[in-house]
Amino acid sequence: MLTTNTISPNSGSKKSSKRVGRGNGSGKGTFSGRGMNGQNSRSGGGVPDWFEGGQTPLFRRMPKMRGFSNARFKKHFNVVNLSQIETIAKSGVTDITLETLIKHNIVSKKNLPVKLLGAGELTSKVTLTVDSASNSAQEAFKNAGGTLNLSTVESE
Repeated sequence: MLTTNTISPNSGSKKSSKRVGRGNGSGKGTFSGRGMNGQNSRSGGGVPDWFEGGQTPLFRRMPKMRGFSNARFKKHFNVVNLSQIETIAKSGVTDITLETLIKHNIVSKKNLPVKLLGAGELTSKVTLTVDSASNSAQEAFKNAGGTLNLSTVESE
């Protein structure tokens, strides 16, 4: 039976550290496992973790990365293609908004603006509300006789 007075840790899990500098009979006397002289034998001595023994360090072997990256300021959009609009239209929906796109699992991020691109064909006459559209997508909407409502929301 297991009781609180019979609980003990697993054998070997609580190994006590070897006490150093307590006489040569202990096996860790005189130099206490540090060797004789040198940087690592000194109190507070040692080299940093990134030290490579005098070899040219990694950060100096790599080229300096210069220049400017515009990635932080890029505008992000939920991208929707004409072919995806066509599949929604074939299901009988004529008025397509952000909520419709989310419901049909075409758009996943609600906080990003929606941009319509011209990949695919559009034959159905639908009303679509998006934030932005490419020229080819606008042309395809005109040719299909649909209505494209653009809002001017900027993405961050």
